[in-house]
Amino acid sequence: MLALHSQIKIYLHSQPIDMRKSFDGLFGIIKSDMGRDARDGGLFMFLNLRRNRIKLMYFETDGLVIWMKRLERGCFQRPLRSPD
Repeated sequence: MLALHSQIKIYLHSQPIDMRKSFDGLFGIIKSDMGRDARDGGLFMFLNLRRNRIKLMYFETDGLVIWMKRLERGCFQRPLRSPD
């Protein structure tokens, strides 16, 4: 079960990624593409091109964690951009 603090910031990577990427690859995307450090907190979300798979990366007190989900049918919906 995934339990996170209610005040955690959630970051969605804007482009689809190769789902073969693991800790080092995702950590590099967070740093280079998103300009963030995964160890500073926050939940980082990544979708594949078909949007039927999602990976979440989060830093707990003692290391990085990756969760992955694959939908059997359908796809994840990207959130709408806010007007600001």
